[in-house]
Amino acid sequence: MFAHTEAFSGFAVPDIAQAREFYETKLGLEVTEANGMLTLHLNSGERPTLIYPKPDHEPANYTILNFQVEDVEKAVDELKGRGVTMEQYEGFDQDEKGIMRGEGPDIAWFKDPAGNVLAVLKG
Repeated sequence: MFAHTEAFSGFAVPDIAQAREFYETKLGLEVTEANGMLTLHLNSGERPTLIYPKPDHEPANYTILNFQVEDVEKAVDELKGRGVTMEQYEGFDQDEKGIMRGEGPDIAWFKDPAGNVLAVLKG
């Protein structure tokens, strides 16, 4: 039924302006705004992701976006330099930078201002 249709993903935030500042400035993504919503232009624009306002937003307790990078440690250092805090999760063997190594690809998690969980992982 949907085999030949275009699809996109999306997620909610309570504050569109705050989300735009984070995704555009802190993460360096291309972001456009229309009709009170944002679009992240991921994978050189091939994977649009919608961010929509939801005043009673509750963040998901799982990772909503994964960013593949060549060097997780370098990405973590750059994120920290931009004021992003890496998450530490109980039960995960993470180093002092928040990077979990040796259990699949190296990965580190962080949150956007709405509390949505994002990750950088070895691609």
